[in-house]
Amino acid sequence: MSEPYILAIDQGTSATKAVLFDGQGQIAARATCPVQSFFPQPGFVEQDPEELYQSVLKSAGRCLDMFRQGGRKNKSAAIAACGISNQRETFLLWDPSGCPLTNAVVWQCKRSMEICRRFQETELAEEVQKRTGLIIDPYFSGTKLIWLCENDERIRAAVRAGRACFGTIDTWLLQKLTGGRQFCTDYTNASRTLFFNIDRLEWDEDLLDRFSLGGLKLPEVRPSSCEFGRSDFEGLLEEPVPISAMIGDSHAAAFGEGCFTAGTAKATLGTGCSILLNTGSSRTASGQGMVTTICWSTEERVDYALEGVIVTCGAAIQWLRDQLGLFAESRETEAMALAAKDNHCVCLIPAFSGMGTPYWRMDLKAALLGLTFGSDKNHVVRAALESIAFQIKDVLTAMETESGIAPAALNADGGITANKFVMQFLADLLNTNVTTLGLEEVSALGAACLAGLHAGVFESLEALEKLRRKTQVFSPGAGRRQAETACRQYHHYLSLFLGGTR
Repeated sequence: MSEPYILAIDQGTSATKAVLFDGQGQIAARATCPVQSFFPQPGFVEQDPEELYQSVLKSAGRCLDMFRQGGRKNKSAAIAACGISNQRETFLLWDPSGCPLTNAVVWQCKRSMEICRRFQETELAEEVQKRTGLIIDPYFSGTKLIWLCENDERIRAAVRAGRACFGTIDTWLLQKLTGGRQFCTDYTNASRTLFFNIDRLEWDEDLLDRFSLGGLKLPEVRPSSCEFGRSDFEGLLEEPVPISAMIGDSHAAAFGEGCFTAGTAKATLGTGCSILLNTGSSRTASGQGMVTTICWSTEERVDYALEGVIVTCGAAIQWLRDQLGLFAESRETEAMALAAKDNHCVCLIPAFSGMGTPYWRMDLKAALLGLTFGSDKNHVVRAALESIAFQIKDVLTAMETESGIAPAALNADGGITANKFVMQFLADLLNTNVTTLGLEEVSALGAACLAGLHAGVFESLEALEKLRRKTQVFSPGAGRRQAETACRQYHHYLSLFLGGTR
């Protein structure tokens, strides 16, 4: 009998990855295809729906080709299942024939700032948080859809006539991969739209009516781990395989990191940063700028989470590279930060696109403070890297206050985890172990594990725990006092920056 393999698709903001995992959770082949974003106006961010879909086929094709070239038998029967993880909050509309009505509106897009301000001044904001766990903010899908309806007569008419199908990227990919036969999403992606009641686990018709979106065609919502449909990826596979997991990428990373019980936490350090704390089978309300969301789900259970959203994480490093030219490659920043020895009182407030948890001030702009004639580019780079850790600490402090749960350790994933300065500084600052799998494809791993769980490749969560890879652990060390001093300095500057309202 052939060894079972699981094909995982991780459709992200800047690239789509296809990863083939074996029955032990090890990578057998992988491939990446970049995707492009468009900026039609200041603050607007869009992507081409067809390009997103083609990036899935291209990356999957390359991945399978690499598998074949490795001398493996690539019969489709050996691929037991497919799992999909995707960039969250990004959405699009299409007509009943499957033709897109819009470009995909990306989670980074800020076009609905004024609409958010309008809703925040009404009692609806409190009702939205109570039902969806979210706050009124452009980060989430709903207000940008309202913007489309208010500014595009064609879209408004299609919604009112019931001819506009709404979907996050998972739904769009499923619709394409199954030839239009399946129109579904999962609980995690639905929970990022402002339309989904996370207590009842269903679309909230009352909220949709109050948003004037009553005619919107919404996908069926299912647990993250279940069968959503079958696909042969337009002939890349000899036979259709079950798509047995769909999940938002940050939630997939939490599952891939093994956040299976209440009190386990993970931080994904990418362009932005999502910190999820599993709170178990019941939701925890937040009054400190966190959102309540679905962590992950199977047909047997639903786990909730508190989430802190950091808008700018690795994006600040990219800005230093691309706009200021302080270094050629991001990997240089580790040595630069260590060469600085300390931040020389230089502080970066990384509000390039506003600030998320726990402040939610999307009107803010970034600031570089504390510069003297003795400051050099190494100090600026170190300040930018330190700001990542300071933001994570702010979120975890708020989480502990609200949930009463202090994570015993922090699981970290994402490209920045390759920077040992950041990882050690974070462990020193938090005074706790920070663990990384040393694997870039953690979201793909989570999607594969959920798909394999439903397909019977993995018998249980306990079996998945035994698959845990060799980890790298960063423990608090001699830099604790220096990290605490730098954090106090950051909060001093931040309080001035926020006008004394921390």
